[in-house]
Amino acid sequence: MALTGIWYVIGFAFAAGSFTFLTFGAAWLISHRNRGDMHKGMPYESGIDTYGDTHGRFGLSFYIYALLFVAFDIEVIFIYLWALVFRSLPDPITGFTSMLIFVAILLLGLGYAWRKGVLSWGGPGR
Repeated sequence: MALTGIWYVIGFAFAAGSFTFLTFGAAWLISHRNRGDMHKGMPYESGIDTYGDTHGRFGLSFYIYALLFVAFDIEVIFIYLWALVFRSLPDPITGFTSMLIFVAILLLGLGYAWRKGVLSWGGPGR
C-alpha cells in the first residue's frame, strides 16, 4: 500500500517537470526572436521611438504603496468574511471586540506610516 503512494508522488513530480519543460520549450519556439532586423526588437510605445535606457527604475515609494495596498486589500477581505459569519458567532461581543482590536492595530500601523512620511508622494523624509 505504501509503495502505491510513492508511485503517485513520482508520477506527479514527473508530470510537473514535464509541464514545466514543455511550457518553456513552447515559449522558446513561439517567442519573439531578432532575425537580422534591428528595429524588430526595439521597444515601441505610442508611435514614438524610445530614447535612452528603456529599463528605468521605479522609486521605492511605488513599492511601499503597493505593499500598503495589498495589506489593506487583505484587511478588507478579512473584514468582509468576518461580517458574513458575524451573526453565527457563538459570542458576538467577543467577535466584535476582536475585530475592533484588529482594525485598531491596522490603524496604528497606518498612522505610523503616515507620520513617518511614507504616504507622501516624494517618499520618506521629503
